[in-house]
Amino acid sequence: MSEQESAGISNVDRDSLHILPLSILPVETKALKRARLIKNARLESVVEFFDDLHSGSGQVEIEALGGQFDWPQTPSHPDLILMRKLGELPSYDVYSLRIALRQHGIDVNNVESLKLSEAKAQELKDYMTSFTHPLIMEVYGDSDVEIQNFADIVALFREPDIKKAREKLEVMAGKLDIKLEEVPRFLEDYGDIFLSFSYYRQCLDQVGPVIEEFLKSLKEIRENWQLKSDANLMKTCERMDSIFNTLLATITSRFETFDRSTKNMWDNITAERFRQVEELIGSYHTTIGGELCSLGVKMNAWHRLFPTPDSGGPVKRSEFIMSDMKQGIEKIRLIERSAPVLQNPD
Repeated sequence: MSEQESAGISNVDRDSLHILPLSILPVETKALKRARLIKNARLESVVEFFDDLHSGSGQVEIEALGGQFDWPQTPSHPDLILMRKLGELPSYDVYSLRIALRQHGIDVNNVESLKLSEAKAQELKDYMTSFTHPLIMEVYGDSDVEIQNFADIVALFREPDIKKAREKLEVMAGKLDIKLEEVPRFLEDYGDIFLSFSYYRQCLDQVGPVIEEFLKSLKEIRENWQLKSDANLMKTCERMDSIFNTLLATITSRFETFDRSTKNMWDNITAERFRQVEELIGSYHTTIGGELCSLGVKMNAWHRLFPTPDSGGPVKRSEFIMSDMKQGIEKIRLIERSAPVLQNPD
């Protein structure tokens, strides 16, 4: 059993965009410590006390917690104040949480809780290759170096056993304006920022096929002779088609910018260039995390009801679009509008 699971946090919760295990936070109410804050299908933040295949999900709205636990009305209970702050966050992935909790002055019980699980880091190994390869080539060239994960890379640079590699490391340290013994710390920062990039990109890859199926369904609904006369439905489908297509294009464009910035960084690596790329990607954690969280929650809800292209039918799908899918969709627009202006590092 992994360290986080022994502490009562599953890898699924830890690696999720839309789940926040409340046990990692300084909550006073014992029952809350066993609960999770989640984003539901309507993109509302609710406290979930149980989630069972047969019983369903036991959700309580944040403002209803006072009545649930008989908290005093005035002044507000500390846990209610905390839940309200957390409820405003667009995503509960570990990278967004690091930023948001720091901004709100909220401590966590264990800093390790704000890292991806070891299983997820291993799962992202292939995504990390594009970032680790230029680093290894920079120092080790074509040497036969065995790498299983990023920790192996850091270990390589802690005790380089090739004279030529050590010489190159000294050159790298000079370019970065740091001491040779500080290179491993630089590499850990490097690994973390690009692990976050890999994580978000995997999230997009996983939700992408479901989004494509959803967009096809919107097209079929808009072309259905029985439903065409429903002006409200047609308008909703058009708006959702526009929102999801625009969002996909925007996120993909950002990833392409990050890729270019990373490749350019190694053309002439300096501490300043690395920090610029680190700041560029880091500044978009909450934006991309929030957008991918919203996409993931919506698409999970859709996929549960319509797991195959033949599941349900145009009428049933249109009913779900009007009852659940459209709810909270404007929150995605707000996340995008709050995004910083994208600027490429020199």
